[in-house]
Amino acid sequence: MEKILVINPNSTEAVTRGIDEAMVPLRMAGGPAIDCVTLSEGPPGIETQQHVDGVVAPLVALVRGCESEYSAFVIACYSDPGLHSVREVTKKPVLGISECGILTALTLGQRFGVIAILQRSIARHLRYVGALGVLERMAGELPVGLAVTELSDEHKTFGRMVEAGRALRDVHGADVLVMGCAGMARYRKPLQDDIGIPVVEPTQAAVTMAIGRVRLGWGTA
Repeated sequence: MEKILVINPNSTEAVTRGIDEAMVPLRMAGGPAIDCVTLSEGPPGIETQQHVDGVVAPLVALVRGCESEYSAFVIACYSDPGLHSVREVTKKPVLGISECGILTALTLGQRFGVIAILQRSIARHLRYVGALGVLERMAGELPVGLAVTELSDEHKTFGRMVEAGRALRDVHGADVLVMGCAGMARYRKPLQDDIGIPVVEPTQAAVTMAIGRVRLGWGTA
């Protein structure tokens, strides 16, 4: 059976478990199978540009080492660290969750909003949105003010996500939301139910695209 590898570039196992749980609706008879792994060399959370830059070499080494075992790779961090470097070491599809999450959002609404973890993440994300050429479709981005390692605390996290999501909808005019961290995966459905507009979990978006590429026999990303 063909397999897709989803890589959590931070070293927090709770994030990887959340990603794995979010893959349940995408696992189907006949595959491809979906494996989720943690990059042990990564920081507890990828929260700065230095963190992003620091995981590129380990990501490249990981994919190079298991390239023959998998049909596609997903980098499960909203900064898409190492995306183009990893694409240079394999002819198989390599997808970044930020790119895929944003592209998916553009098919679900006119203006997308992003819920970030930290205020300092937003400038980095905006640079990427600008590079993708879709700034005019972005309604805004708001932080929940929590580190990656704190996102598993539902009592602390979900209320802040609802508050940010409602502000993006009501104040900024977003009609679709993107969750700006793979560590938020478990909150997608309850957040969508509360806010009443589509919410994109970006790892699900990326893996959905990867499944299509694998099943259709498409080449590189």
